[in-house]
Order: sequence, then C-alpha cells, then structure tokens
Amino acid sequence: VCSMGNSTSRLYSVLAKTLSSGAVSQHQDCLEQLDAARLDPIDPKHLLEECQIVLQKRPPRFQRNFVNLKKNTASNHRPIRVMQWNILAQALGEGKDNFVQCPMEALKWEERKCLILEEILAYKPDILCLQEVDHYFDTFEPLLSRLGYQCTFFPKPWSPCLDVERNNGPDGCALFFLKDRFELINSSNIRLTAMKLKTNQVAIAQTLKCSETGRLFCIAVTHLKARTGWERFRSAQGCDLLQNLKSITQGAKIPLIICGDFNAEPTEEVYREFSNSSLNLNSAYKLLSPDGQSEPPYTTWKIRPSGECRHTLDYIWYSQHALNVNSALGLLTEEQIGPNRLPSFNYPSDHLSLVCDFSFNQDPDRLL
Repeated sequence: VCSMGNSTSRLYSVLAKTLSSGAVSQHQDCLEQLDAARLDPIDPKHLLEECQIVLQKRPPRFQRNFVNLKKNTASNHRPIRVMQWNILAQALGEGKDNFVQCPMEALKWEERKCLILEEILAYKPDILCLQEVDHYFDTFEPLLSRLGYQCTFFPKPWSPCLDVERNNGPDGCALFFLKDRFELINSSNIRLTAMKLKTNQVAIAQTLKCSETGRLFCIAVTHLKARTGWERFRSAQGCDLLQNLKSITQGAKIPLIICGDFNAEPTEEVYREFSNSSLNLNSAYKLLSPDGQSEPPYTTWKIRPSGECRHTLDYIWYSQHALNVNSALGLLTEEQIGPNRLPSFNYPSDHLSLVCDFSFNQDPDRLL
C-alpha cells in the first residue's frame, strides 16, 4: 500500500478493505464495521484520485467518446445516465475463466477493483447495473452508498464462485441509483424460471420516481444462463423476465429500461423475444450503427484455451415509445483492446461497459 498522506489515508482505508473470506456469516461483520464510515459521504473526485494513485504503475484507462444520438426534440430535464456492465467476478477471473493471455498480476483485486471504480467514476452514472458482483458487501455497497447511491444486491442461489477456493461469497446482480435524483417506489428480486423450474439466474426490477419530472419508470438488471447449447433455456428465462416486467410496468404504462448480460447473440430466440415484445422495446446500442438496425460487432472479447471468443452479449433495452436515447458511449476499438484481448492491465473485465443517456418522451400519454 502506497503512502497517501493524512488527507487521503482515511478514505483509502475503506478503499483497501476487503473480506478475507467469502463466508456469508462474515458479511454482516463487515457491514457493522463500516456502519460509521458509510454515514460519511465521499467526494467522488477524491475517490478517483485514490484509485489513480493505486493504478499509477498501470497503463492509463482507455478513452471512449459519447456519440450524440439526440433528435431535434427538446427535453425539459437532465438526461438519465444508465450504465450496464458485467464486471467479471473476482473468483471466476482468478479461479475459473482461464484467460490464457491475461497475466494473473493483472487480475489482483487490490488493483482491479480500482480499475472498475475508475470506470464508474469516469462516467458518473445516475443508475448503475452490474453483473458478476462478488465483492458487493466489502467494496461496492460501502463505497457507492457513500457516493449517494441506494444499493441492492441479489446473489445467484448456486453461484459458481463458491466452487473457488478462498472465494468472497456468491456473485449476483446489483443495482445502484442516486438517491438525490430518484425515489424508490417498488423493488422486486426475481429468480428466473425456465420450463416451470426455478433456475440459478436472477433479476432485480425497481420502479423509480424521477425527482425532477415526477415521472415513473422501471429499471431492471439481469444475467441469463451462459454457454452454447442453452439457447432454449435462455429463451425461457427471457420469457419469464418479460412476463414479470409486464406485470410490474402494468403492460408498459410505466417506461422500462432493462440492462443485462444476456449471454445471447442477436441471432438467438431470446433476443427476438425482447425485440418483438408487447412492451415495445428497442436495443439502445443499435442506434450506433449507420442504419440504426444492427448491434455492435462485440461487447466481449477474450481468449480462452478453446480459442478466441468475440461476441455481442450485453444490451440496454428501453421503451422506445416513452424514452429517447440522447447519446451512447462508443465501444473500444480492436486497436485499443490489443492482441491479448480482455481482461488486461488496461481494462478490468472481459465485457465492455455500456452507457446511455435517456430522456423522457415529451408526450407521455402516447399510445404504443
């Protein structure tokens, strides 16, 4: 740990704190220890400086630019920035995923967590949707709550992280929103079913009220079943999630944003189900393509023993009748990613973060 002087040492003591074991019984101990600290707000600029000091021996973070997608429609409120990201569970990155071109040194949690935080702090999302979160209790909840976010976590019932020695507990989905911008109206933790059977995949759906406009909307985060051969399973999970969201949004009367790692290319049935849903959803990142109809060429790019994997699996869906996409964060180029692909010393996950700025349609009563 580098010396940071008196002005930053107290903050860094929280940043550096990690659980020594994944035992669930220790999570409460950690939260109790951090109770007093959590009440003390953090200046995001100071936390970013802390991260940059920890990362000073690593290459600088990649520069990505927002693409303006706003049509000539005036908005009477600040845009709502939504960030979607599979951050790569620490236990899986170190113990299971076997990224053959990524040095183990690049995966050290003490530094990798700072890369993750740096990415979040750089884009300043109003709403943050994460998958593969296995350091919720010791890192993301205590830090992000002090940055003004309300935090929710729903772990997988049988997380593969628990199979890894010296794990930090189960991974799951996490949802964070800024309390000064939104009021929580309703929250649902959904364990997805497939063929009437409960599965190991989950979702969180929350109905929020925008403080500035008074408008309601629903934000959901999910992570569907991985691997080739499970296409029908993912399709069933997607149908179950859509049914839940139809009920929560009263059949799309409440606008909807769904973030997730769907583990499905646009050619899969589950993608078509979301595209053709009665909820009138569109995929925000299609708008970056010249014709507005094509998904990005990749949102994850890695090299495993079986070979190189480049896929489009991550999406931000939205109610296109009620919401406008003002801008979207461009993806990393192949040159930026480099020949060893992801993760790397430059980038902490094998999935790219997606970030969009949304505004409410000025005609909220417009029919679907």
